[in-house]
Amino acid sequence: MTLPMTVPAPGLPARVRIHEVGARDGLQNEKSTVPTEVKAEFVRRLASAGLTTIEATSFVHPKWVPQLADAEQLFPLVSGLEGVELPVLVPNDRGLDRALALGARRVAVFASATESFAKANLNRTLDESLAVFEPVVRRAKDEDVQVRGYVSMCFGDPWEGAVPLPQVVRVCKALVAMGCDELSLGDTIGVATPAHVRALLSMLNEEGVPTGVIGVHFHDTYGQALANTYAALQHGVTTVDASAGGLGGCPYAKSATGNLATEDLVWMLRGLGIDTGVDLGLLVATSTWMADQLGRPSPSRTVRALSHKEQ
Repeated sequence: MTLPMTVPAPGLPARVRIHEVGARDGLQNEKSTVPTEVKAEFVRRLASAGLTTIEATSFVHPKWVPQLADAEQLFPLVSGLEGVELPVLVPNDRGLDRALALGARRVAVFASATESFAKANLNRTLDESLAVFEPVVRRAKDEDVQVRGYVSMCFGDPWEGAVPLPQVVRVCKALVAMGCDELSLGDTIGVATPAHVRALLSMLNEEGVPTGVIGVHFHDTYGQALANTYAALQHGVTTVDASAGGLGGCPYAKSATGNLATEDLVWMLRGLGIDTGVDLGLLVATSTWMADQLGRPSPSRTVRALSHKEQ
């Protein structure tokens, strides 16, 4: 492929690690349950396309996320993929037990920057949820397991509106103090704008949270996900969450639309001369295949454009 033409921009990282969330965050938002073998094949195809961090599943109670109730069956089907990290979401000690029993070496906890979302998603206050995560993170670190801390509603909340930056920073600092190796700043309802992104990243740095531990997770509700990603890259962020084909949203935030599509991200990064290690053609083929499994077209603009050219 000769397009897009590569035109590097000054001050951007040479390489970005894409944290692929389609198999977990994407599929958990589907109304129907995807068969386990189809999920496993999805992960394998994502790996074949060059993605090296693929969030595989969630060890949440099946009552809360029935679409991922097959975590114990799925993880062994994909855990042998060479050179691929397979993080899994764990909500509590029981979830961590289940993940460790299957040999998971990367886990994630899912915090909230707001009281309202903590109540809706975790059925606890913000501080109560952090208290639950602390022993989980400690025990994971004792097992030499890497821990990611998701922070939802960093840029806006459907119940509370604007979220004060110091409130977000407080939660981020608490997760780092617990021992989280990495943070993922979530724009759960897609309301962030670039200056807002830069302001939060700057305040985190000022409060002692280094850019190197920060990843970003943008939703495209208002078409701002790529612009916000670019702002994060300018700040030095090198980990970006994305979902193959633009799958997913958030089942507990009704105004949330899909995640940033991995293909759209790769197209932009390729044009900027930023290495991802991802084969865009194989990735588009994978998302087209998954769209067929789900019985609907991919919302990714890049998938639609490139798959149309191949017809």
